[in-house]
Amino acid sequence: MANMFALLLALATLITGIIWCLDRFKWAPKRRAKQAAAQAQTGNSIDSKTLAKVSAQPGWVETAASVFPVLLVVFVVRSFIVEPFQIPSGSMMPTLLIGDFILVEKFAYGIKDPITQTTLIPTGHPQRGDVAVFKYPKDPSVDYIKRVIGLPGDKVVFDPISKTLTVNPGCGEGQSCSSALPVTYTNIEPSNFVQTFSGFDGNESGSGFYQLPQGETMRGGLRLGTRKETLGTVTHDILLVNEAPSQPGMYYQQPGQPQSTWVVPQGQYFMMGDNRDNSADSRYWGFVPEKNLVGKAVAIWMSFEKQEGKWPTGVRLSRIGGIH
Repeated sequence: MANMFALLLALATLITGIIWCLDRFKWAPKRRAKQAAAQAQTGNSIDSKTLAKVSAQPGWVETAASVFPVLLVVFVVRSFIVEPFQIPSGSMMPTLLIGDFILVEKFAYGIKDPITQTTLIPTGHPQRGDVAVFKYPKDPSVDYIKRVIGLPGDKVVFDPISKTLTVNPGCGEGQSCSSALPVTYTNIEPSNFVQTFSGFDGNESGSGFYQLPQGETMRGGLRLGTRKETLGTVTHDILLVNEAPSQPGMYYQQPGQPQSTWVVPQGQYFMMGDNRDNSADSRYWGFVPEKNLVGKAVAIWMSFEKQEGKWPTGVRLSRIGGIH
C-alpha cells in the first residue's frame, strides 16, 4: 500500500509537471501572441476581460498547473526528508503507543529512490538502539517499526527464560567475536499497562492494551511488567508479560547457529520490539536487509487514545515530542 501510494504520487507529480512545463513554455506564449495579435487588429481597444476570452487557458490545464507545485513539495518532502506514519499495534510499547503519529527521517539511512528503494546517496547507517521503520521482509508492501538490536556481524543471543539479550560485535564469517557489548537491566516493576489477550502465534497479535493506574484491576486483564534496558549507550523501557514464557520453538532458526542465537549477516539488521512478549520481530522471521530500511523514527507529532482496529476516544497531547 505504501509503495502504491508513492508510485501514484510520483505519477501525479510527473503528469502535472509535464502539463505545467508545456503550459509555461509553449501554450502560454501562444496565448499571449494570439492576444497581442487581436489587440493589434483592433487598435488596442479590447478590454482585459474580453482579451482573456480570446485565448483562454483551459480549465484542466489551469488545475494541473496550480496543483503541480503542491504535489512537487509533498513528493520531495515525503520521499527524501520526512514521512508521517501511524502506529497500528502495541509491539513498540511503551516507547510508542497505538494511535501515535510519528515522523520518520527518510534521509537518515540514505537518500533512496522512493519507488524501488535503491540507495542513491549514502548518508548513514542504523545504530544500535535506533527506532527504525522498514519494509517487512516477508511482505515489502507492509511497513514495520522496531528497535535496532543487532548490526551486521553482531552475534545476538536472547535468553527465553530471563528474557535478556547478549550482543557480541564483530562475529562475521571467519572472524572471532569481540567482547560482549554492555547490556544491562533494572529490576522488573509493575507497569501502568494492562493487557487483554487474544493469542500470539508469531504474528502481531490483536490484544488490547490499556493504561491503568497501579492498584486497579481490569476483568480479563493482566498487568505487564516493565524494566529499563541499556544497550550500549542507549537506555529505553521495555514491557514484559511476566506470566508468559517466551516461545523459542517458534523462533527463526539460522543455519549453523543454536536456537535463540543469530549472527547478523553483512548488509542486514536484527530488530526487536520494546513490547518483548507481543512483538513479531527478527526472533521470529529473521533479518532486515538494508534496502528495506525506510528511515529513523524521530518524533511524535500527534497521539490519539485508541485501541487496535477501533476509533479514537481522546487525544494525548502530552506524548508529542521526541522518540528515544
